[in-house]
Amino acid sequence: MTMRYQALCAAACRANRAIDAAGLAPFTWGNASAADRRAGVMAIKPSGVAYARLRPSDMVVLELGSGRILAGNRKPSSDAPTHLELYRAFESINGI
Repeated sequence: MTMRYQALCAAACRANRAIDAAGLAPFTWGNASAADRRAGVMAIKPSGVAYARLRPSDMVVLELGSGRILAGNRKPSSDAPTHLELYRAFESINGI
């Protein structure tokens, strides 16, 4: 993961691990994302990675406008299109 997105990926990773710690999602279902509006990107949990093994470097960074993958070596969550639409529709939110 590039230094450019390090803080964003760390925030998304913490949010995803909190989902697991609270018992809110079975298996790997349920994903959190974090957006950086100034950079026009979001970081989201990759598909199929167990919460306990999740690291900031596992996050996938997508461009908000196009959904294009900008950083990360894994497939983004299947929830990514929904998260992108919510960020596009509600400019005041920075996390889902």
